[in-house]
Amino acid sequence: MSAAGRTCPVRYRYGATAIARAPLKPVETLYVIGGLYGNLPALDAIEAMCAREQQPVTLCFNGDFNWFNVDDAGFRAVNERVLRHDAILGNVEAELQATEDAAGCGCAYPDEVDAATVERSNRIHARLKQTAAQHPDLLAALDALPMFARYTVGSVRVGVVHGDAESLAGWRFDTSLTQDITSDAWLQQVFAQAEVDVFASTHTCLPVMRDYGNQAVINNGSAGMPNYSDTHYGLLTRISMQPAPVETLGGVKIREVYIDALPIHFDVPRWLKMFDSNWPRDSDAWMSYNERIRNGPPHALPAR
Repeated sequence: MSAAGRTCPVRYRYGATAIARAPLKPVETLYVIGGLYGNLPALDAIEAMCAREQQPVTLCFNGDFNWFNVDDAGFRAVNERVLRHDAILGNVEAELQATEDAAGCGCAYPDEVDAATVERSNRIHARLKQTAAQHPDLLAALDALPMFARYTVGSVRVGVVHGDAESLAGWRFDTSLTQDITSDAWLQQVFAQAEVDVFASTHTCLPVMRDYGNQAVINNGSAGMPNYSDTHYGLLTRISMQPAPVETLGGVKIREVYIDALPIHFDVPRWLKMFDSNWPRDSDAWMSYNERIRNGPPHALPAR
C-alpha cells in the first residue's frame, strides 16, 4: 500500500519547544478558524460574526483553508481573503509547495481511515495543486506562512497549531484525547515546553474540548463543514475576555478568559451549488464528503 497520504513528512515535525520561541502577540478577541476547506459562504458568515463583536477581533486561520476550491476564481478568492489576516500552514497548504508527491495530501491519516478515502484525498489534493500552480503570487505568500503561532488574551497564553503540539499533521488532539491531564505525561510535557495555557488546533475534522482547570485543548473540527449529525454549520474557536455575543456550543473559562466553540451558520444552498459545480456526483470529493456536507458526520452533539 502506498504511504502517500499516511506519512508525516520530517519537515512537519517542529516539537513543542519550538512553539515557545514564537513571539506572543497580544489580542483582545481571537477567532481560530481551522478547516475552512474553501467554503466562501462560511468565510462571509465569519466576517459577519466579527461585526457583532464589541472589541477588535483577530482572525487566525490555522490551516486547510483550501480544499474544495479547485476552480481558479475560488482558489484566488479564498486565499486573497484569508491572507489579509493571520494564518498558519495546514497540510493542504504545505503540500501545495512540495516539488514531489510522496506525502500525497499530507494528512498523515491513521490506520483506521480506509485506503479508498486516503487515495481520494491524494487525488483531490493533486487537482488543487494543479490550480494553485496557476497562481504563483499566492503560492509565494503561502510558502511564507509559519506552522504555529502564539497569542496572549488577557493572562492566557494560546498556542495555535494545525495538528498537535509536535507536528503539523499530528493527530494527538483528536477525540481520543484524555480528559485527565494527571494521567497523561505527554500533555503535561507539551504544555510546559510550549509555554502556553491553551492549545487551539484543527486537522482531525471532528471537534474536541478538554478542560484541565488552568489549561485546555480545543479543536474546532471544521469551519467549512458540519461537525455533528443532522447539522449544517461549521465551528470556530473564540478566545476572549468578553463573553460571546452569539450562541456558543459550549466552552470553558480559564481565569478571566472565555474559550468557546461558535457555530458558523453559512448559506448552505449557495455552498452546495459551489461544491457541486467543482465536484459533481461520483467525483472524488463527492464520494468522500457529500454525505457529511449535506447531513453531517456520524458524530453526536455533546450533552449540554
